[in-house]
Amino acid sequence: MAKAGKRMRRAVESMDAEKLYVIEEAISAIKERATAKFDEAIEMSLNLGIDTRHADQTVRGAVTLPNGTGKTLRVAVFARDAKAEEAKGAGADIVGSEELAEEIQNGRSDFERVIATPDMMPVVGRLGKILGPRGLMPNPKVGTVTQDVAKAVQDAKSGQVQFRAEKAGIIHAGIGKASFGDEALVENAKTFFNAISAAKPSGVKGTYIKKVSMSSTMGPSVQLDLAALSSA
Repeated sequence: MAKAGKRMRRAVESMDAEKLYVIEEAISAIKERATAKFDEAIEMSLNLGIDTRHADQTVRGAVTLPNGTGKTLRVAVFARDAKAEEAKGAGADIVGSEELAEEIQNGRSDFERVIATPDMMPVVGRLGKILGPRGLMPNPKVGTVTQDVAKAVQDAKSGQVQFRAEKAGIIHAGIGKASFGDEALVENAKTFFNAISAAKPSGVKGTYIKKVSMSSTMGPSVQLDLAALSSA
């Protein structure tokens, strides 16, 4: 196992591993230790008490963070005619139909979000083996299969975060950058947490959210006071 660097060791040693942080304290501590030579992402992880083997315990959705994520997504849209023009007008980076599908089959991958109108799904469906493993397959549950392509593009560009529980019941996402102000990160974190809370599946009987932690890209993780976060 590789040894932690001096910077990481100092950051870990200066934090109380047993402490449960309120959200404001957590963000202040994380930003103080985000000392890499780039603008580190601030990430939030939730451990959920779900069993993803059961269809009625799936957690999936999307939420637009009020202060964005600090990252600009390149958006590809599958649409024709008027809907294609709507997508271009809304700021889509790539717009096409069958010819775009062919380009993707031939290796094109310069995009981080894919949106499609319903009539284009037979074409997009053939790309499942390419888009699926990257988490890019359009899905009506997260608003990426829609007639309102303009809104979907605007949402993607303005800080929408898609979330889906992993096999172990963990959801994580970037909620901003270390360069953001504390208040902006607090607001984003609460918005993301509330979205996961609201997405509680009907099949969950016990504790839904078991643990919440935050970290920067290169920094140590802190655990949040779940009771305080829930009441906030």
